[in-house]
Amino acid sequence: MMTRLTTCVASAALLLAAVPAVASAQHIGRTKWDSTARDLFKELIEINTSESSGSTLKAAQAMAARLKQAGFPDSDVVVIQQTDRKGNLIARLHGKNVTRKPILLLSHIDVVEAKEEDWTLPPFTFVEKDSTFYGRGVADDKDDSAMHLATLMRLRAEGYAGDRDIIVALTADEEGGANNGVEYLLTKHRPLIEAEYAFNEGGGGRVRDGKYLSHDIQASEKKYVDFRLETTNPGGHSSRPSKDNAITQLSAALLKVGAYDFPVKLNEITRTYFERSAAITPGAMGEAMQALAKDPANARAIATLSSDPAYNSQLRTSCVATMLEGGHAPNALPQRARANVNCRILPDATTEEVQAALVKVVNDTGVKISTDRAARNSPPSPLTRELMGEIERVTSEMWPGVPVIPTMSTGATDGLYLRNAGIPVYGVTGFFYTDTFAHGMNERIPQKAFFEGIEFTYRLVKRVTTPSAVQ
Repeated sequence: MMTRLTTCVASAALLLAAVPAVASAQHIGRTKWDSTARDLFKELIEINTSESSGSTLKAAQAMAARLKQAGFPDSDVVVIQQTDRKGNLIARLHGKNVTRKPILLLSHIDVVEAKEEDWTLPPFTFVEKDSTFYGRGVADDKDDSAMHLATLMRLRAEGYAGDRDIIVALTADEEGGANNGVEYLLTKHRPLIEAEYAFNEGGGGRVRDGKYLSHDIQASEKKYVDFRLETTNPGGHSSRPSKDNAITQLSAALLKVGAYDFPVKLNEITRTYFERSAAITPGAMGEAMQALAKDPANARAIATLSSDPAYNSQLRTSCVATMLEGGHAPNALPQRARANVNCRILPDATTEEVQAALVKVVNDTGVKISTDRAARNSPPSPLTRELMGEIERVTSEMWPGVPVIPTMSTGATDGLYLRNAGIPVYGVTGFFYTDTFAHGMNERIPQKAFFEGIEFTYRLVKRVTTPSAVQ
């Protein structure tokens, strides 16, 4: 569900053109492993894995067959079937003289719906055009899947064995289906994916006018919860209206919610994000970022950053009305009106705290505020010196001068299940691109970004599994 540049894409135009993409990137060309990854990518895209008519089980089985053809033993390639069309793949490359817990390379192989009539290209055909890959899932999230599998194959072919195992998991139902693969694996098969930490989607590089600005690493994400606001009334004939109308009462409550700003609260990730982004952001926004990092209570800085929706969502919990219904006949006073208010909650906030705030803001006993499901916990992943140092070193090797910046996603990924289970997750891919139309028409990813991400991931995985790399 999470695309690469989910934090502050809307503000990318404000960023300084920092590093030339072509001149600085030590891009590896179409090597054998680029070709392997491209072939895996093509096969995955051309397997429909949407909820309505696709099969993640078929995709998992296809990728398991590819791994076995590459020499992986059956014991290290496991397909876990959940339903007749839902499945997950877990593959493992064993280390030698193992002294540390494994790392996990996580991606989801389900995709959002794609209707042929809504596209100008066939969504479940892998199309290569103008140095770009097209197809449903090329940016969310089968690019990661192909990259992780190719990395595992390459390391095995080279005879590589680090001091920890490397696990690749391709999972089902991240995009909202009823059988989430990560949750299922944690509940039923946790030893298969037990790891010190995981690499996942959610991060990526910011690009402006062909220039690489920063390599963003997702280390946190907001929590998701929906509240239902509802009013009821005896109703009556519309020719004799009264002031206590269910629709107008609910509308007044929603206006209050829309006007309310939750308090600003930074965590380690968002403070570091604003501190480092200040150096590559010109003008008032950059100055506000710097001021906020020094003083999170700086009212002027908060006002400036709050004017940008993307930055504002980094600062605070947010709630917004997303669905509305009311009334039962055009000539009758409404007996009921209800709205869905979607909230994206800061990692250390609770559902109860947000609900209490909404009740206080609405200040109307006639408006009932409820939720069917509390937000799942999702604690930020620690910015450890060892891991962040390795990410920075590999980033510097490939793109000299590009800073590494931790981010908090305002959307959601499967990382929340792992974080809630005590396994830190980092959105790190090495993919640099702007708009991919993920979830939209003609989803795309530049070929160059895909191949660079493969090389970056290969180098990073080797570094964090080689004993000398953490000394």
